[in-house]
Amino acid sequence: MTGSHRGGVLRFVLGDQLNRRLASLRDIDPEQDTVLLVEVEAEATYVRHHKQKIAFLFSAMRHFAAELEAEGIAVDYVRLDAPGNTGSFTGELARAVARHRPERIVTVEPGEWRVLEMMQAWRDDLPVPVEIREDDRFLCPRRSFEAWAEGKASLRMETFYRAMRRRTGLLMEEGEPVGGQWNFDRDNRKPLPRELVPPRRAGFPPDAITREVIALVAERFPDHFGNLDAFAWPVTRAQALEAFAAFLEEGLPLFGDYQDAMRTGAPFLYHALIAPALNAGLLTPGEVCEAAERVWREGGAPLNCVEGFIRQILGWREYVRGVYWARMPDYAGTNALDARRDLPWFYWSGETRLNCIAQVVRDTREHAYAHHIQRLMVTGNFALIAGLDPAQVEEWYLIVFADAYEWVELPNVHGMVLFADGGVLGSKPYAASGAYIDRMSDYCGRCSYEVSRKEGERACPFNYLYWNFLIENEARLSGNPRLAMPYRTLARMSEARRSHIAADAARFLGSLSAEPVPQSGVQAEMPI
Repeated sequence: MTGSHRGGVLRFVLGDQLNRRLASLRDIDPEQDTVLLVEVEAEATYVRHHKQKIAFLFSAMRHFAAELEAEGIAVDYVRLDAPGNTGSFTGELARAVARHRPERIVTVEPGEWRVLEMMQAWRDDLPVPVEIREDDRFLCPRRSFEAWAEGKASLRMETFYRAMRRRTGLLMEEGEPVGGQWNFDRDNRKPLPRELVPPRRAGFPPDAITREVIALVAERFPDHFGNLDAFAWPVTRAQALEAFAAFLEEGLPLFGDYQDAMRTGAPFLYHALIAPALNAGLLTPGEVCEAAERVWREGGAPLNCVEGFIRQILGWREYVRGVYWARMPDYAGTNALDARRDLPWFYWSGETRLNCIAQVVRDTREHAYAHHIQRLMVTGNFALIAGLDPAQVEEWYLIVFADAYEWVELPNVHGMVLFADGGVLGSKPYAASGAYIDRMSDYCGRCSYEVSRKEGERACPFNYLYWNFLIENEARLSGNPRLAMPYRTLARMSEARRSHIAADAARFLGSLSAEPVPQSGVQAEMPI
């Protein structure tokens, strides 16, 4: 829509707010108001997002706009390649104000701090009033989390999760948790049996709109990480609901048991794959938690699986959002372990003899996805014990996943993965040797290194890097009660053993390159 004056209210919707019940759309007057959605270069490139993430969002935005128009709502949709596109939210909002001359602008608070600062500046920079409404799609309002967190030096998810169970009544009976316990995590750590065949992903072949977007992304962002060939994300609410229904039937009954498992060539296993749709607004956290609870009450899935799923949404997702807003903008600048090493090039290329990392990077490039244990205990664990720079690691996580937004990515990586916040979010660093990866996956059996070896060039680097990490951070971490056992073991080590660990770590870490290297590794056939 261009040209003519319309007046009314200009309702600006961001690409991760694609929900008809959004606070800014509930009171829309189709006779006078206009909805504005924009594709802008700045948001596609403030980090070099995975090609599939850009394609997913642009396609979902275009489908959402079409649904609003079918409802009789006026939509001003600015495509990335539209003539005169300024490339920024602020520029496109100013142009839309000039086109429509609205009485005011109504929008919903964004998920990221940098965009909130931008929005607040609009109140001074634009010639009409700007109303920023609360994003009430979440189950815990920001003010409620801040009240809960006030005065706490460390913020524990389990305490928050129990409070949220009480508040929502999910998996509760007469004020107590169903099954007599809050958390069934101990039942949810099983390796995947070889004979078990996971369900197929509920994917969606690109329609005409998505194909057009994929062509645009391929042309405009050819050097971004990832490829577009395997694109199968749901791009409408109807598709997202269909994919979620498939998970409830086929994945949820075994999700809990095998949520930590990993298998070569099976990146999805029993996971729901709903995070991109959930974070973009196609689904809401309340409805997915309630649906999972119904499945349990109807006997369709065991309690440990349903509780594990609900904890991911009601507990962890709401919790990290709360930490983000309660601790920003200073949170991102901390580096409690003084980690400074550059991100190795194999995080982009997959060219490494470490088969576990090669597999996860390959899957991530193909699908813009890796599940939470691959993120935490493979790429994340390596980043932690290798002492990689938090800012570089966090940028990588923000770039490579279709579900990544700073509000969810930063606390997860800064706090949970890297312990860079010094324990604000997590009670200990999640460091592990190669034995954990071997127990939970088949990666080690196909690796150039030997997970059973502790020393030397053939030993799994996770083994000596784990102990080297504890040695280098002994002054910072030895007082942590959750690390008492490994530090007792370290105290019994001979000086000779410590020296071998330090030498192996120095040799391996010294071989890492932050730039492309001429000599290809085992994954040389896989381009960026």
